[in-house]
Amino acid sequence: MLTEPSSRIGSSRGPSQLYDEGDSFYYVFPSIRSTFMAILTLGLISSSDVEQLQLETVRYYDLSDSGGTARGWEHEERVLMCAPLRDAESHLPMFFSHLHNFTYPHHLVDLAFLVSDSKDNTLQLLSQMLTDLQNDPDPKQPFGEISVIEKDFGQKVNQDVESRHGFAAQASRRKLMAQARNWLLSAALRPTHSWVYWRDADVETAPFTILEDLMRHNKDVIVPNVWRPLPDWLGGEQPYDLNSWQESETALALADTLDEDAVIVEGYAEYATWRPHLAYLRDPYGDPDMEMEIDGVGGVSILAKAKVFRSGVHFPAFSFEKHAETEGFGKMAKRMQFSVVGLPHYTVWHLYEPSVDDIRHMEEMEQERRNRENEEKERVERMKKIKEEFNDQGSQWEKDKNAIDGISQKEDQIRKEHDAAMAAQEEKGPAAQAGKEPAEGAASKNSKASKESKDLKGLKDIKDAPDATEGKGTKNANTEGTANDGKAEEAKVVKIT
Repeated sequence: MLTEPSSRIGSSRGPSQLYDEGDSFYYVFPSIRSTFMAILTLGLISSSDVEQLQLETVRYYDLSDSGGTARGWEHEERVLMCAPLRDAESHLPMFFSHLHNFTYPHHLVDLAFLVSDSKDNTLQLLSQMLTDLQNDPDPKQPFGEISVIEKDFGQKVNQDVESRHGFAAQASRRKLMAQARNWLLSAALRPTHSWVYWRDADVETAPFTILEDLMRHNKDVIVPNVWRPLPDWLGGEQPYDLNSWQESETALALADTLDEDAVIVEGYAEYATWRPHLAYLRDPYGDPDMEMEIDGVGGVSILAKAKVFRSGVHFPAFSFEKHAETEGFGKMAKRMQFSVVGLPHYTVWHLYEPSVDDIRHMEEMEQERRNRENEEKERVERMKKIKEEFNDQGSQWEKDKNAIDGISQKEDQIRKEHDAAMAAQEEKGPAAQAGKEPAEGAASKNSKASKESKDLKGLKDIKDAPDATEGKGTKNANTEGTANDGKAEEAKVVKIT
């Protein structure tokens, strides 16, 4: 396991090797193969030559056949995987999960890391995870030789999305990144390497077979398409790496108008190049093996034959044909007649990091959500208050309604009872009606007899009365008779009714 760099300057502890190169530190993890061999060869040499070269301090390398082939894993071709790191502590677990899943034989892959200008615990976590990786009980997991280099380049640009991708910082930032890549490559590239694979630590999703997939094309420089996922409210996905492109006449004309040290960067309104970008040509259902010749390359995932770098192609830390770093690397490789291609339908997914605009939009969405919640709360409170204000009146309305309903129900009940009584009366038939008529006749007869009795009594009273009262008696008799006649008439009316 690695310890703090300051405690290891000029020392060698355990099986790891440390080289002090001024302000940088170079660690070499032990390989599962023999780290120190008397003779390392890529080609075969005669046994007599081997005997002559068996000197402890002499290494012999035959690079005549180190170009790399389309099926390098079958030919035991070694791959140097380079990963520049800066404040990458949060990305390392994801990065190492990809390493574990690589299908290219791990013992044929050497790892090289450059930790620069970091303020977090990238170096400490990296050392721990490398130790765990190399001590994995699965014999297929440990990788070959592992190098960790620490070197600062005075990178002042912050690692947040806005700073890293802001237009103003691009030229200086990319020149420093080019220096970092060149330092890492020059320190880690060995004569035994046939391929060099550059990989960013913040790749979220990539095929486990990516080394074999890219190598199978047998190109000098090859890159996949790089997109990134987005939240649904931003469209779901988006092209990420716009540094892989074909040259255009517009861009060439633009370059002629710029200063000697100017650096053209893609994806910014300040430089309208109208170049065909690899990212925008992606078809999710297209052939992943389809190739497209390009001039500039992005640095997220690059596979190149080691001979490209040995021939002098590098990442320019200056303006090369008005480009720097990976785009300048692509330009330089094309200038030296190496093949440079991209795969528009073979996609690697970069980690989504919200930009300042994204964060601002998310804040606006959150504010809108809160406003809706407040409006709903106010509406509920308002309705509650209205209900309380009209509660008494509402109660009286309810009482009146119930009273009206009660009266209506009573009337219905009386009507039903009356209808039932009438129906029962009708069901009794003619016999009941006949019984009713004699009773009414007897009542009429009794009334007539009573009337006649009263009339006779009146007449008798008249006869017995004195003469002085005769007129009066006659008048009374007449009045009584009239009254009796009225009663008889009333009786008749009642009977008729």
